[in-house]
Amino acid sequence: MEKLSAKNKLKNEAKKILEEGAELYKKFTGNDKTMNFPIDYQIWYSKALKIIEIFAKDRYPEFRGYYEVDPKRKILDYGNYVIQDYLKNIVPSAYRNFDSNGCASRALLTQITILKSVIVRIDSIVNNIEETLLYEVQDSELNTAKILVKVSPRAGGAMAGVVMETYLQKVIKNNAVPFTKKNPVISEMNDVLKANEIIDLLAWKKIVMLAEIRNRCSHRKEEEPTREEVLELIDGINWVIKNVN
Repeated sequence: MEKLSAKNKLKNEAKKILEEGAELYKKFTGNDKTMNFPIDYQIWYSKALKIIEIFAKDRYPEFRGYYEVDPKRKILDYGNYVIQDYLKNIVPSAYRNFDSNGCASRALLTQITILKSVIVRIDSIVNNIEETLLYEVQDSELNTAKILVKVSPRAGGAMAGVVMETYLQKVIKNNAVPFTKKNPVISEMNDVLKANEIIDLLAWKKIVMLAEIRNRCSHRKEEEPTREEVLELIDGINWVIKNVN
């Protein structure tokens, strides 16, 4: 059996926590005598809160707000009653027959709904994180290549070329381009992207020129690349990353 990707593991764990929340809500609203709501809820809340913190910082304060008492609260009523009040057996004195169970169950249901909406977003969130990390790595490597040019234009160009190869492979994968060749070179990836109309003629010509400089850096029998050419290569790769996707 293939190992699950980290993303799928996270999704499966989040779905499991969601199912636990749904079961907790069912038992709570059904007055299930076998449950210990204060303990069961605290266990569930701690796990669910972590998922929200990681994947939905924009919903994090809201999620906590259905559990924690607002320190600025002046009076206690139906509008600001939270699960923490229920666990402490606190009810507003201004009401007769205050429905604390109903308030707590609605708060729990809202938390479950927030968690469910976050699970739907996990794929796009993780993809965005991966994209951000990739761009940061690429930016760091290109900056290193630019520094390396001062010592050896050939070495700096070779390093930058690896960044372009990796990026074009990602573009092919993201666009589901039918291309199964192992260890393709830049020119082959450039041609297949043009053939599938992922890039236009202008971008194709630019990558052809960049590939020529890169090849001179990688093959020692070729003419030695100049510092200016390698800096042009690095700037060109930055252009490709910003304009080809």
